[in-house]
Amino acid sequence: MPSPSPDAPSRCYAGRSLAERRAERRERFQEAGLELFGTLGFSSVTVSALCAEAGLSRRQFYEEYSSREALLAEVYDKIQEHARKTVVDAVRALGETNPREAARAAMSAYIDTIATDSRAIRCSFIEVVGVSSEVERRRLAGRVTWARFIADTISTIPGTTRKDFDYAATAFIGALTSVVHRWGTAQERPDRSEIVDLLSDILVHIAIDRTD
Repeated sequence: MPSPSPDAPSRCYAGRSLAERRAERRERFQEAGLELFGTLGFSSVTVSALCAEAGLSRRQFYEEYSSREALLAEVYDKIQEHARKTVVDAVRALGETNPREAARAAMSAYIDTIATDSRAIRCSFIEVVGVSSEVERRRLAGRVTWARFIADTISTIPGTTRKDFDYAATAFIGALTSVVHRWGTAQERPDRSEIVDLLSDILVHIAIDRTD
């Protein structure tokens, strides 16, 4: 009987499976990508620099990613997924509530997740733009995902009366990203509560059909 391949998923090293070790490597590369792309900029970061930051080798990098662009796209996706989870948790924590309270909780969570980390802002709104056709496709798909997420989340709140959120949610995502990007990168900026109120007002406006 042939011996198992050294790369077989069942093989363990130091008590950890290959899948666990690869997941750990990807996480280290993601952290390195967030740090370097978010501080130096994508165009200034080499694979060697990412490997040095992660404490891993070039061979290990290319076992996980086809290119720097692939890592940037994964860093972007991870930021967005974390932000969506934070928003959901914040809204759910309120229990039975109204659109205004839900909107404030959602916007506070989003700002605290993305706008307070300059690296997340840079990766989400600057470095990910125009890098490649594939990364651009992921970025635009992410905006659609956010629009659907906002529509699905707000439509479950008692007091919401709008039936069709498609274009309204898309318009809100445009406002959200523009405002948060500007606020998060400004040297002089209004208090966070003012931005939360502004975005909450917009979100509540689209959640309630004024023709009812």
